[in-house]
Amino acid sequence: MIESHERVEQFKQEIGDMKVRDPSTGRDRIWLRVGIALMIVGLGVVIGAYFMSHGTSNPLAQNDALVLALAGLTGTIIGGALFLRYSIAAFLRFWLARFVYEQQTQTDRIVERLGGR
Repeated sequence: MIESHERVEQFKQEIGDMKVRDPSTGRDRIWLRVGIALMIVGLGVVIGAYFMSHGTSNPLAQNDALVLALAGLTGTIIGGALFLRYSIAAFLRFWLARFVYEQQTQTDRIVERLGGR
């Protein structure tokens, strides 16, 4: 258990030496929130445009509502893409760090076995 703790501290030191930026303090979190906001606002615009188009018999107002609905749909799609990109990036960053740590641990075990013979 002590060896594992030492290995974790060594891993943290190596990550610090690589000068990898912390994603929680960077722009990633901001863009993730922008994506969520765009999805919510875009959906609200689409729903509002639907009620606007059905509340009048004026064809010009209905055409305006169609344009507004398309703009809201575009915003929703862009927000979804931003959300998906930055949430997957955060997950893959965590997965890669864990994968590297596990591979180093496994390599240490193999070296220890081969060195003991």
